[in-house]
Amino acid sequence: MLHGSVASPRNPLAHFAKGQLLRATDRCGEAIPLDEQAIRLSPRDSDIGLWYFRTGQVHLLQSRIDEATAWLEKAHSASPRLALVHRWLAPPTALKGATERAAAELAEARRLSGNGSPSSITQANAPNARNFAAPVIRALYEATYIVGLRKAGVPEL
Repeated sequence: MLHGSVASPRNPLAHFAKGQLLRATDRCGEAIPLDEQAIRLSPRDSDIGLWYFRTGQVHLLQSRIDEATAWLEKAHSASPRLALVHRWLAPPTALKGATERAAAELAEARRLSGNGSPSSITQANAPNARNFAAPVIRALYEATYIVGLRKAGVPEL
């Protein structure tokens, strides 16, 4: 849903897009207030589940496991058929000790994506190499998402 010009401070997509750019840098934490502003401006947006997901993703990368889980649960409620939400909900769930539920989230991600969801750490790393290429972000990704996948029982190969 567009609100005025793309550069308008009242355009939720402008906030979300800027946050998207920051997510790939060492300034990823700055994406959260931009995402929250987009959500406030358009709380019934058809992409709200994706906005919740991106906010949860940044919280996970910054090791804020409880906040990540809360946002990813909101994303799940808003977009239950979005495989990437299940895929990203698994690591913080496993990091909190609920490994059976984390494994179930991964199984659901695979079901929803037609087995396109990574079944190994190697597969998880391949498509995300570009998205998490900046050294700081890559380290955060490996310390949270990848560690959580390992705890959920995802094999290396």
